[in-house]
Amino acid sequence: MVVRGVRYEADYIWESPDDGQRYEVIDGELHVSPAPGWMHQRGLGKLYVKIALHVYDEGLGEVVTAPVGVALDDENGVQPDIVYISDARAHQISQRGIEGAPDLVVEMLSPSTQAVDRGKKMRRYAASGVPHYWIVSPWNRTLEANRLTDGRYELDGRFGPGSVFRPPLFPGLEIVIDDLWS
Repeated sequence: MVVRGVRYEADYIWESPDDGQRYEVIDGELHVSPAPGWMHQRGLGKLYVKIALHVYDEGLGEVVTAPVGVALDDENGVQPDIVYISDARAHQISQRGIEGAPDLVVEMLSPSTQAVDRGKKMRRYAASGVPHYWIVSPWNRTLEANRLTDGRYELDGRFGPGSVFRPPLFPGLEIVIDDLWS
């Protein structure tokens, strides 16, 4: 649901109600989405564990799951499903959340958010300088890895059932796509 007619600032993500819904401000518009379903959360949890174990074992930075606020700029405050911040960007972490572009944002698609995740949010992440954006589809059981090049995302690869994703961002990490859904 989009609230129109009122301009919101990114800080609203830290002032929004704690009612189980996700509140995000994109281009000054408030977007409210319902709590995600089982497949979304199950795949998200398994992907988070894979990334987090690697990040912490290798001492690469910090990784968290939603809900965590990310203020990209004054008019864009989002709550990505997974956020990775390298040690080089650790200064962007505050008590409230993250203020600036993280190294990686992962969005797990839901029927109610898919258009925004592939449209407005993807453009905002690119404009804000988020170097890596992964889009995961629970119903297609796919992971699309996008890399920022000249201000736009280029598809690094689409990984589906039977494939293994070896992200260049995390050398040594292997994500077996089937394991996210088994």
